[in-house]
Amino acid sequence: MPPNVPSTIYIGLMSGTSLDGVDIAIVDFATQAPKMIHCATWPFEKSLRARIRMVTLDKSASIDALCQLDVELGITYADVVNRSLEKVGLEHSRIRAIGSHGQTIRHRPSDDLPYSLQIGDPNTLAARTGILTIGDFRRMDIALGGQGAPLAPAFHNVIFRSDSWDRAIINIGGIANITCLPANAESEVVGFDTGPGNTLLDYWINKHQGLLHDDRGNWAASGSVIESLLSAMLSNEPYFNQLPPKSTGTDYFSPDWLSQYLAPEFSPQDVQATLLELTVVSIAKGLAKLASVPQECYICGGGVNNHFLIERLKQQIPDCDVDSTEALGIDPDYVEALAFAWLAQQRINHHAGNLPSVTQAKASVVLGGAYWGHDTGLESS
Repeated sequence: MPPNVPSTIYIGLMSGTSLDGVDIAIVDFATQAPKMIHCATWPFEKSLRARIRMVTLDKSASIDALCQLDVELGITYADVVNRSLEKVGLEHSRIRAIGSHGQTIRHRPSDDLPYSLQIGDPNTLAARTGILTIGDFRRMDIALGGQGAPLAPAFHNVIFRSDSWDRAIINIGGIANITCLPANAESEVVGFDTGPGNTLLDYWINKHQGLLHDDRGNWAASGSVIESLLSAMLSNEPYFNQLPPKSTGTDYFSPDWLSQYLAPEFSPQDVQATLLELTVVSIAKGLAKLASVPQECYICGGGVNNHFLIERLKQQIPDCDVDSTEALGIDPDYVEALAFAWLAQQRINHHAGNLPSVTQAKASVVLGGAYWGHDTGLESS
């Protein structure tokens, strides 16, 4: 690379609400279509996953535990970056910036004093990698009256929009969300969280079988939907009928939320089947709230690997052709990590990272704070 020419290589880090680990995407934005140099998932250690879950769900968790976990996650993210760069043989100096979403602990954008908290200290990450780090992406959008989420639709709009077909990008992580990309360039992008994705499914199978997830959805497929349970959850939870803009988190759709609907006579595998159907039906209800049902739906996130879930979703939305984002050239497991690499690039170039049509913020705005490491070699922006 010629001297004084900024690098076009960015790193995106995403540790989502499924708590499976840290997704990393090393991406070159030299051309309009981003080139994925490397992507991988680094699983959380069991004890770290347990402590994240405790701080997320336990309302009495101490401030000390939260602050220590903030630093520990920063160290974890830095280790993922350093090991990944070593693995692919890239010098740290080749990286323009890291975009780190952080681990969501609370998301309360509709409170009287709205907030969203992601931990994974970007100062620690920058210091331990020497790479300019962009973090804290959500709070400026919230400060401007927005939901602070979802943020990926701005990236989806750039990468996935078609001028021929209305498309929906459906991300099924711990929480599921939809981005509607109209073919008409004058129509606004719409995006919102539909409700639980994998979070309750993962919790339930871990509770009863000690597994982290339901492989291919096989356990759910072995059960039968408890119609009374499904009906109670859908009718009694106001979130499902709330119109966009809206966003939620695993701190809301939590084990405590689920427990209010359970009865002793329910068999575990039937509950699992019902929770999968809840995810499917709430996504379908979300699509039905759009001005028109998209002709194409592309799935990303960990839910793409739950084959029974995808099969049921196809049955629920027969008028939409369903595929994964692999068909559009992007690995479905790393769309969100790539999105935060892109958001870091937006921050460096002083370009807006939010879509007010999605979050309902008062304005498009540059998102994220910049944290310089000990030897970034980059000018202040």
